[in-house]
Amino acid sequence: MDTIPVSSLTERPKAPRPDEVELRFSPRAVRELEHLLTHYPDKKSAMLPALWIAQREYGGWLPPEALLEVAVRLGRSYAEVEGVATFYTMYHVGHPVGRHLIEVCTCLSCHLCGAYRIADYLKEKLGIEFGETTPDGMFTLEEVECLDACDRAPVLMVGDQYIGPVTREDVDALLERLRQEDSPTTIRLADEVVQCQLHKSEQG
Repeated sequence: MDTIPVSSLTERPKAPRPDEVELRFSPRAVRELEHLLTHYPDKKSAMLPALWIAQREYGGWLPPEALLEVAVRLGRSYAEVEGVATFYTMYHVGHPVGRHLIEVCTCLSCHLCGAYRIADYLKEKLGIEFGETTPDGMFTLEEVECLDACDRAPVLMVGDQYIGPVTREDVDALLERLRQEDSPTTIRLADEVVQCQLHKSEQG
């Protein structure tokens, strides 16, 4: 199977020119952002929730066009928005992710409990390495730092779900279940974060 070369994932995407980008936020996204802005002292302070909205609206990741849209809507520079987005691993910048992002914790507890054996099995099943996406766009595999679930080592994370302690049989069942999912967990997670932020703003 063809895979996306890891080297291509490290190339810095070029910033689009403002006149080259069509704003793509849906009416719902615009309403959500406008509501959130009323709970911050200035537009800059709403950058993190705005990036979550953008990640949902742009299919689970943040291409240069998404970063520019956030910059335009918040009145910030592209470089500033890019700097914030690339600081946090929860935002996917630089390359698309699959419908389902599988994160494998390989920190000490998970490592001692067989995380790399699980990772190797996932690589074998999916035909990809860490940082790559399957050719059908279904799965992206990532190695991550501590997921703060050492009691369930070795543990995986998909969307907002922890899976662990995980075995090869659990991996088989997980992949089959995810293939049957109607909606991408990457987009669903972004929406869940947005809805949580909206709920908190309403409560505040």
